[in-house]
Amino acid sequence: MSRDIDVLVLGGAGVDTIVYVPELPLPYADSYMIDSGIRTRAGQTGDFVALGLTALGLRVHHLDMLGDDPEGDLVRALHREKGIALTAIPQPAGTKRAVNLVSPDGRRLSLYDTSRGHADDRLPEATVTALAGASCHVHVAITQPCAHALPHLRESGATLSTDLHDWDGENPYHEPFAQAADVVFLSATALADPERTMRRIADRGRAEVVVATAGAKGAYVLADDELTRLPAATPPAPVVDSNGAGDAFAAAFLYAWLNRETPARSALYGTIAGAHACTVPSTEANAISLDDLLRSTATP
Repeated sequence: MSRDIDVLVLGGAGVDTIVYVPELPLPYADSYMIDSGIRTRAGQTGDFVALGLTALGLRVHHLDMLGDDPEGDLVRALHREKGIALTAIPQPAGTKRAVNLVSPDGRRLSLYDTSRGHADDRLPEATVTALAGASCHVHVAITQPCAHALPHLRESGATLSTDLHDWDGENPYHEPFAQAADVVFLSATALADPERTMRRIADRGRAEVVVATAGAKGAYVLADDELTRLPAATPPAPVVDSNGAGDAFAAAFLYAWLNRETPARSALYGTIAGAHACTVPSTEANAISLDDLLRSTATP
């Protein structure tokens, strides 16, 4: 079988409305004047992973459900502009959307509209099977309706990755994703003991590599039963926004891992891409280039 797609990104398409606020948490007030403006732009987790992988030269296809609405048009336009192949399944409930509050130090608070997806949503089995069968690797967002596609993805022969984001290690919704993937990403934000959760993921599922990102503290990598801790990379410019940093990390990690780099070396790529993402405002879609990434990871 010919595998003409390097990475199929499943799910995670949508739009964010970006609001730069004076501080987080935001004290209650009847109103705030937002001098920097309020902007809605295409780009949620799947969009940004697809964007990052494409910027690194991989052949990428994105599959998700989109509404016939202005938000869906923004997502379609982003993919056309960046040259990312997109298969959009009609979503009657509308395109997924969120509001991101961003503080001056780059931290964010995301508010997700859960009304844009339903438990009975399904991606067409034939479409999933055909695209996964043509792909070397599949990155699966934890958004609906991706959980239902996991059995078909495992049958495709492609390797799988997923990002559990700020999982607390207990919510059962995340378990099928964690157990199905060969590479599991998650944030250490909600974890009292990241190593314990990472080892539990490896023990209960099929993950070869588990990576927990820890923001300015770097990242943890569990591979071959050995835990490695990497420091955070130094951002190449002032930090303005942490939105999309985890997606950038995942994209760069996967680029390296799919090119046979070690898990620790792949995580180094991830920290550099994540640091770059923190210098890019949320209102922009600007992933690190392959030349910049390779230059930053070159051994002296």
